[in-house]
Amino acid sequence: MRKQDVGFDYHRYHRLLSEADDDDKRMALIELLIEERARDRLAAQHASDRAAMTAHTIATVLKGGRN
Repeated sequence: MRKQDVGFDYHRYHRLLSEADDDDKRMALIELLIEERARDRLAAQHASDRAAMTAHTIATVLKGGRN
């Protein structure tokens, strides 16, 4: 069995799934899952971009100190 993601609220999604007793509620749950996953990916991309910018800045400062 795979480990649960830290940001994945298993109990909340399980409750929402059990309450999704018609097509509208099921579609709302699907849209929620897609939206939250997209938000997680955007946050991860933002963190990656910040790390790359920091690494670039550090490399520039270190390179400038060697002149």
